[in-house]
Amino acid sequence: MQIADSKVAGETGEPAGAWPEGLILSHFGVAVEVLFGDGERRMVRVKRNSGHVVGDRVQVDGEVLRRLPRGTELRRRDARGGIHLVAANLDVLGIVVAPLSPAGFIDRAIVAARAAGLEPFVVVNKCDLPQAQPLAVALADTYAGAVPVFALSASRGEGLEPLRAFLSEGHRGAFVGTTGVGKSSLLNALCPDIDLKVAEVSDYKSLGRHTTTVSTLHALPDGGELVDTPGFRDFGLVDISCAELAAHFPGFEALEEHGCRFHNCRHRQEPGCAVSELVAAGELPDERYRTYLDVLVEVEEAEISAQRRGWKK
Repeated sequence: MQIADSKVAGETGEPAGAWPEGLILSHFGVAVEVLFGDGERRMVRVKRNSGHVVGDRVQVDGEVLRRLPRGTELRRRDARGGIHLVAANLDVLGIVVAPLSPAGFIDRAIVAARAAGLEPFVVVNKCDLPQAQPLAVALADTYAGAVPVFALSASRGEGLEPLRAFLSEGHRGAFVGTTGVGKSSLLNALCPDIDLKVAEVSDYKSLGRHTTTVSTLHALPDGGELVDTPGFRDFGLVDISCAELAAHFPGFEALEEHGCRFHNCRHRQEPGCAVSELVAAGELPDERYRTYLDVLVEVEEAEISAQRRGWKK
């Protein structure tokens, strides 16, 4: 069986209107599972670096896939600088955390989601553990009015109804979170038929083991769809400018009405900075401001690296 070509619809000049259209449900590295409008499912071989991801709408002719334009795409950068496309055509992103989740993960994921045109929400899992209760209260306070926060215990099935109701509004989303936060357990609780493998958290630094190795789109019984993605321990931002960081950073929403004096303000020591005024007035906690400055340094370094790569070309 030949390996499918990765093409965008129409780029070959051949008419593709009659090709059956489908949705990529699963990606196995060298093959994808496509769901067609009539309910048929078909495995199609693809090149390992074809660029197709779960959520892509495609037209299929034998072993050739033509990808239709994406509405949204979610990307992340790993610790080595590599860029990974997580999924396409989502409208929400669930950021799953638990006790001992790394600092800054939520804020980076929120910025990435908003920059990609997705609505972020936070899920605090393992709330049956004593140390999770203070975390849930703190995050609900931190992101109040900015991002929905759902506190629950997937393993016990507690607190799931508000999240089910939210997803049943017709959302298609994905859960992202570091390994060990219980993403697979959460998906099992929301969609019991999928029966994903769940592994225990390791003793070393309380980090979990990767239990998901294939990205798959699941339909939920009460409505909505979720992509199960392999776990990862980092969520670096991709192609986010300093201006976009300020525009999407949670806690800076008030800037939409009360902007800074200078449009390119980076919110450090610039005169007329609205963020500095919020911090001074106690409307933005110092901790949130320090987190923003930490992420800003990363974004600035990424911008400099991108400029250097451009100069070498």
